[in-house]
Amino acid sequence: MTAPSEPIDPTAAPGSPLPTPVAPNTTPTDRMAFERIDWGLFVFVGVVWGSSFLLIKVGLDAFEPGLITWARVGLGAAALVFLPRARTPIERTDRSRLVLLSVVWVAIPFTLFPLAEERISSAVTGLLNGATPLFTGIFAALLFDRRPRGPQAWGIAVGFAGVAMISIGSGSEGGGSAVGVVMVLAATVCYGLATNLAAPLQHKYGSVSVMAKMLVLATIWTAPFGLVGLSGSTFEWRPTVATLVLGAVGTGAAFVAMSTLVGRVGGPRASFITYLIPLVALVLGAAVLDERVVPIAVAGAALVLAGAVLASRAES
Repeated sequence: MTAPSEPIDPTAAPGSPLPTPVAPNTTPTDRMAFERIDWGLFVFVGVVWGSSFLLIKVGLDAFEPGLITWARVGLGAAALVFLPRARTPIERTDRSRLVLLSVVWVAIPFTLFPLAEERISSAVTGLLNGATPLFTGIFAALLFDRRPRGPQAWGIAVGFAGVAMISIGSGSEGGGSAVGVVMVLAATVCYGLATNLAAPLQHKYGSVSVMAKMLVLATIWTAPFGLVGLSGSTFEWRPTVATLVLGAVGTGAAFVAMSTLVGRVGGPRASFITYLIPLVALVLGAAVLDERVVPIAVAGAALVLAGAVLASRAES
């Protein structure tokens, strides 16, 4: 995937060195129907992040949760930090927001997911992650008075109903624990807040600069957890390859794509990506881990797709 260009406000004067500042959580296109590039970003991130739960589960065969988190974040940072766009400096007034993002978008959720997957399956983890749009919409309404309207609001409702059906169907098979479920839901709350906070920074500095610096900071925050995990980890090729892919592609490349999507269509609509994640997690769970797919989960998957399509339409 080529490096995404910075979104430019169409009202900016030709030759302006930086995009015209955009109000928090809004973009010139975030009320419009998805364009082809938006769908491309949407599918790419959905497939990559949907696969991440399987990769974490494979990594846990040899590595402690803390080491997976640290390696994932560090490899993601390494994939971006040497790119030319990563050198764009962040103004002092925006650095506190960047630090906050490094905690709530990376350090906390990336620490919680491997811990949760010690207790629940990769498919159930991916399915629960589908609650992210609900929390994103709540934070958008509370912080920015940015309430979804028309088909976008219906898309949230339909998609969330589908996620609930998938979760009920998969949960009926057992194997999940309350602690693991709470961990995943806490991570989705963090995602909901972070998705709303990311849009203004992405507009101002571009995806690569924001994501690279955010991942470097998160690498520092997760280092103690990773170092502790070294003692209980062993080397095996399959978990090592899974963790490498999880970091370089699932964290580095996917975060840039997601940040670009946030900048183009806004935080709440970009979070609809999590309606694809349960589908990918469900398919991989069945194909790779031999998890049984029950009929209610298949019906929920259809609703998830319908909700994503509905939410991508222009508001009425």
